Amino acid sequence: MAITSYGVNDALSNKIWAKTLTVEALKETYFNKFMGTSASSMIHRKDELSKSTGDKITFALRTQLSGDGRTENQTLEGFEEALTTYSDSLVINELMHAVRVKSENSIDAQRVPFNMRAEAKDGLKDWFANRFDTVMMNHLAGYTLVTDARYNGNNAILAPSTNRIVRSVGTDDASVQADATKVFTLSLIDKCREAAAVSTPLIRPIKVDGDNMFCMFLHPFQVYDLRTSTSIGQWLDIQKAAMAGGKIDTNAIFTGALGVYNNVVLHESTRVPNGISNAGAVQTNTRRAIFCGAQAGAVGWGQKYSGLESHYKWVEEMFDYERELGVSAQTIWGLKKTRFNSEDFGTIVATTYAAAH
Repeated sequence: MAITSYGVNDALSNKIWAKTLTVEALKETYFNKFMGTSASSMIHRKDELSKSTGDKITFALRTQLSGDGRTENQTLEGFEEALTTYSDSLVINELMHAVRVKSENSIDAQRVPFNMRAEAKDGLKDWFANRFDTVMMNHLAGYTLVTDARYNGNNAILAPSTNRIVRSVGTDDASVQADATKVFTLSLIDKCREAAAVSTPLIRPIKVDGDNMFCMFLHPFQVYDLRTSTSIGQWLDIQKAAMAGGKIDTNAIFTGALGVYNNVVLHESTRVPNGISNAGAVQTNTRRAIFCGAQAGAVGWGQKYSGLESHYKWVEEMFDYERELGVSAQTIWGLKKTRFNSEDFGTIVATTYAAAH
C-alpha cells in the first residue's frame, strides 16, 4: 500500500507550515483587526513591493483643496488650484528567528506527549505576533528610545510632532511624572478629538458602517485610573455607549474594546510605552495613550512575503545525525507611523501620570 508523506525540507510541507504560521501569527497580533489595504484602515498595508523589487515603498498624500471656486459669469480659466502632495516612505528588511528541538528520532520525543515540530511553530508564531505589536506600538507612541532595527520595524521611530501631543499637565512629559494627580480622564479624549478636528492635515476618522470613529489605546494603569474616577460623567458614560448601535458584534475594531466615548473606541494594551522627557529620558510613572485615525501607520512585506501564504519562509534542517530538528521562520518587512510634511498624519499622543496601584 502506498502512503503519501511529507518529510523535513519537503517543499510542499514547508509551504504548508509557512501558510499556517502566517495565518495564525497575524490572527494573534493585536493590530491585525485594524489593518487593511484601504486608505481608510487605521494600519494601511502597502503591497507595492509584492510585485516588484526594492527595499523602500514611497507613498503620497494629497491635501484637501481649499480654493473658493467660481460661479455664474465668472471665468474659471486662470483660477485653477494646484494640487499639493507630500510623501512618506517605508523601508523593509529581514527579520528571522529559529528554535532547535529534539527530532522524532530521539528518546526525548518519545518522552513527551506533544509534537515538538508543532510546538516550535507555535513558539515562532507567538514571537512574531508579539514583535509586530511591540514595534507598532513603539512607532505610534513615538517611543524614540528604541533604536534597534529588530524592534523598530526597520524604520526610525519619530517623536510625536509638535501639534500631535497633549499632556495632562505642562509641556514636558517630565512635568507629568512630577504630578501624581494628573491621571487619565475623559477630558483627554475630548482634547484629542478637538485636535483631530482642527488639525492640518486633517486626521481622518475610520469609517465603521457609515459612522466616523477613532481608536485610542490605553495602558492598564490608565484604564484603572479611568475606571475608578469618582467624578460625574466619567466611566459610566463609556459603559452606556459601549453597545451603541449594536456594531460591537459586526466590526473588528470593537472586539475587546473597553467602551466608546465621543466616537472613540477605547482599547487596553500593556504595550503602551512610557513617556519621554524633552531631555530624552524615560519617565517611568507616565504612559503615552495613543489616539488613532485612518492611516495612522503603514506596514509592508517584501516581494516573496506579501501573500497570505508567504509572509514567512519556513525552513527546517536536521543536525547531529538527524537527532535534532532546527526550525526557522524568516520574513522581509517594515512598518512605521505615517508622517507627511513633518506632521504625524493619523496619531495624537496623550501623556498622563500612570503608576501601578
